[in-house]
Amino acid sequence: MNIAQAAIKNIAFTIAAAQSTSVPLDVVANVQTHLRFVDAAAQLGVQWLVFPELSLTGYELAAMPGLVLHPQHALLAPLREASRRTGMAITVGAPVDSDSALPSIGAITLQPDGNHAVYAKHHLHGTETQFATPGAAPVHLQHWYGHPIASAICADTNHPSHAAQAANAGARIYAASILTSANGYSAEAPLWAGYAREHAMTVVVANHGGPSGGFVSAGRSGIWDSDGALLVEAPGTGDWLIVVRAT
Repeated sequence: MNIAQAAIKNIAFTIAAAQSTSVPLDVVANVQTHLRFVDAAAQLGVQWLVFPELSLTGYELAAMPGLVLHPQHALLAPLREASRRTGMAITVGAPVDSDSALPSIGAITLQPDGNHAVYAKHHLHGTETQFATPGAAPVHLQHWYGHPIASAICADTNHPSHAAQAANAGARIYAASILTSANGYSAEAPLWAGYAREHAMTVVVANHGGPSGGFVSAGRSGIWDSDGALLVEAPGTGDWLIVVRAT
């Protein structure tokens, strides 16, 4: 695993994006990969760690009904224990239950005090509409060390209204779990920088480190400060831990 990091005075706490590579459909194997990232992040004092979209299953849309997870799922026990042990909040990607026949694409946040939360992707893209239910709530805020954090999942970040709603709700960190290609990245990265600058939010983007679900990821996970400046990013694909340390 490679590590890229920066130390910044105006960051509220130490936060990181895990650019991980997922084994298709193998939650057990992917949990082990996640644990390696958690251990590496803990050594650097990370307090909130964000993984890519559907990081625990891979971007396997048709298989989602058989892969639904929730914060107390037995397969996530090692990650819950790692959160408790390290004092780190950990956001992972997985299919989650919805109120309809189709699951949602979710971001599950495990917290060391045993409180856990789930955000369901609000804006679906392309064939996702055939396999997933959109989340009803566009804004999902959590507080960490007194600072409000809003979750986003991939296509959410293509909608300026999503970031604006998060900011209007009080978010100061916009944490996005994504899967995007090189072409997508070139169009989307200016949006992320713009959200950071316009709304005075730190923007964290965790992309896949390798191909998933037939898509070739661009990698290049990164963190932008509240002025819209790119603080640190992965140079390409592969497994990277992208860290901004509070000083």
